[in-house]
Amino acid sequence: MLNKKLLTAAVATALMSGAGYSLAQEKDDLDPKADAFEISGNVALTSDYRFRGISQSDESAAIQGGFDVEFSPGFYVGTWGSSVDFDSNEGYDGSLELDYYAGWSSAIGDTDFGIDVGYIYYDYPGDNGNKGDYQEFYVSGSWKDFSVSVNYSDDYYAETDEFWYYAADYSLTLVENLSLAFHVGYNQLEEGGGFLSSDDDNYTDYSVTLGYAWAGVDFSVAYVGTSLDENDVFGTDWAEDTAVFTISKSM
Repeated sequence: MLNKKLLTAAVATALMSGAGYSLAQEKDDLDPKADAFEISGNVALTSDYRFRGISQSDESAAIQGGFDVEFSPGFYVGTWGSSVDFDSNEGYDGSLELDYYAGWSSAIGDTDFGIDVGYIYYDYPGDNGNKGDYQEFYVSGSWKDFSVSVNYSDDYYAETDEFWYYAADYSLTLVENLSLAFHVGYNQLEEGGGFLSSDDDNYTDYSVTLGYAWAGVDFSVAYVGTSLDENDVFGTDWAEDTAVFTISKSM
């Protein structure tokens, strides 16, 4: 389960929370020298792949990467993948997640406001039994370094019906190459059900991420947690508060 695009330290929080995609860089539609399209890629190694606060790699390391193509004025398509491990006997035993997405992102006039709308398909090749695959639609708005977003799925992971995700993110630069990012998200599952092992139908996830860029490589450490306990996640520690270390490179 993922909602990630670029693996830079500045957006590390969004990568673990699924807050929504943003362009690698804004393009000035009025600039006649702006490229018609741009291709970019990313690769990362993380100590624990956390998505919306819950481990997707059985609290183990994961390797991740993807690429994006951006078209003027503001359209983009891309794919992103990660190793996963759900340690499940329910048929969700694939070792790979592949996400495909497309959308449009733009500044609003000459202001500091921006908007991003799009679609994501989450694919888990190798799953047996019931499929974990699902789709989401998202919209986000931003002002300077603050953003809010909403994601919606008509049939969430493991065919667990409707799902809504509301998130807020804020980032700031402390000193050159050193950033701090905050995230909070609210997960609204199908009433009386969902993909959890309990009958809880909502939970909150949160994180604080410190990122540092050096020699073209991004390093981050994040404190990630949720309001869930072991009974909600199949008796595991997948949702407990933890530190996550990530090293990534954008190309």
